[in-house]
Amino acid sequence: MPLRHKSAQKRARQIKKRTERNKKYKAKIRGVIKKVYAQKEKSSAENEFKTAVSTLDRATTKNIIHKNKAARLKSKLSKHLKKLT
Repeated sequence: MPLRHKSAQKRARQIKKRTERNKKYKAKIRGVIKKVYAQKEKSSAENEFKTAVSTLDRATTKNIIHKNKAARLKSKLSKHLKKLT
């Protein structure tokens, strides 16, 4: 059923844009996290970890992910980083 009201049409356009933006950002987050786990050396993993943390913080400020989820992911990544020698 087509949307009849102008406000509903506008809302549909906004949702479409935001969904695309969020999908891209979430894909970026997944990629950055995978890069941290892929590293075998601690020094290179630390560099990737810094990138991951900044990406997660940025996603949190833009309300793409919840702050507790970002904290949980950062904790998990730092735990993995401590295991590396």
